[in-house]
Amino acid sequence: QVQPVESGGGLVQAGGSLRLSCAASGRIFSSYSMGWFRQAPGKEREFVAAISGNGGNFYYTDSVKGRFTISRDNAKNTVYLQMNSLKPEDTAVYYCGARYGSSLYMDFRKYDYWGQGTQVTVSS
Repeated sequence: QVQPVESGGGLVQAGGSLRLSCAASGRIFSSYSMGWFRQAPGKEREFVAAISGNGGNFYYTDSVKGRFTISRDNAKNTVYLQMNSLKPEDTAVYYCGARYGSSLYMDFRKYDYWGQGTQVTVSS
């Protein structure tokens, strides 16, 4: 079992950058695939990126490809989301999810553990 805790959100101007962190408790963090999702007001939780336990496989939604980078440091039990060239439409609460196993999923219902979220606001 892991318990994710997100941090790093904030207010940034369009074109700027932020790095989100998700620190997870648990002794076998490397056994969990991790995903970043976001949710804007009135919308369903949306997939952003996912990474396998060993960091060798990752996947992005089309709208963030080339701008966002997901990575992880298993020694620190932390997964990151580097967000560059931010746009106002990236504004949302960003959540980190964990799922035991090596498969990557875009469906938030596949993830078992969630953090409380961190707000990202991009002004135009």
